[in-house]
Amino acid sequence: MPDGYNAPAASIVEEVLMGLSQPQKTLPAKFFYDAEGCRLFGKITRLPEYYVTRTEQALLQQVAPELPRMPGCALVEYGASDESKAMMLLDHIGASAYVPVDIADSALQDLTQRLHTARPSLSVHPVAADFLRPLALPHQTSSQQRFGFFPGSTIGNLDHATAHRFLVQVRETLGANARFLVGADLRKDSSILIPAYDDAQGVTAAFNLNLLSHLNREIGTDFELENFSHRAVWNDSEGRIEMHLVCAHRQTVSVGGTTIVFDGGETIHTENSYKHTVPQLRSMAERAGWRSEKVWTDPAELFSIHLLAADDVVN
Repeated sequence: MPDGYNAPAASIVEEVLMGLSQPQKTLPAKFFYDAEGCRLFGKITRLPEYYVTRTEQALLQQVAPELPRMPGCALVEYGASDESKAMMLLDHIGASAYVPVDIADSALQDLTQRLHTARPSLSVHPVAADFLRPLALPHQTSSQQRFGFFPGSTIGNLDHATAHRFLVQVRETLGANARFLVGADLRKDSSILIPAYDDAQGVTAAFNLNLLSHLNREIGTDFELENFSHRAVWNDSEGRIEMHLVCAHRQTVSVGGTTIVFDGGETIHTENSYKHTVPQLRSMAERAGWRSEKVWTDPAELFSIHLLAADDVVN
């Protein structure tokens, strides 16, 4: 997928078939992020209902000056389709290099070009990859300390087991004396959560449906988008918002020559967004080998930012 997922088409078909063959049909959320998906998500972050981005950005303004300095370090941002949040940190931590890691290759190319113009002295080393899989950081940063950054509450898109594996993997990837700054949305009333994922303008609906358009274009599926609609629900027992695509009536879809049958009212589960408490996030990080150094929350306690340190960091 040239716009988003750098993997052979056969492996993508296999992954899609696996998800659509489950009793509860699923599709991986990483397929949201082709060029159009990135554009739509950028629009979501500016919606009045979507408090997450503006709350985190305001909190980062407070947090950045309080971060420990690591002169000459490399700032490694996971899920970096946009550099705006990283720009808030670079000078405060003393970074001389920036490693944006994201599945959307086109977004990384645009980001790199912008930074070459805006900050020509900054070494930028983009990595187009699925950050949930083991990855090697650019050799140019091998002698530098690493400061990891995972904003946007993307950790909430991972189930508990996947989040644990990811945190362990990041600990190994960043190496000795690393720190890791993680933004995480907090649990709150569903009256705030549901509109954030089902906005009045229908932008989130378009973002969800674009996943099907992306697959149609890249691996030749034949989803008819008008036969699916967006639904966001709060699953209180699991502590998560779920996004689904609801099938309007019985139909079939071809995936790599295999026919998938959909019943009317059946859904494709496309994304989770877990909402944790501060103690839950702290415990999750500690089980993965990190030490919690500090936690910040906004006055309304909508969002949290966690500074984690590797075990070998000395305060």
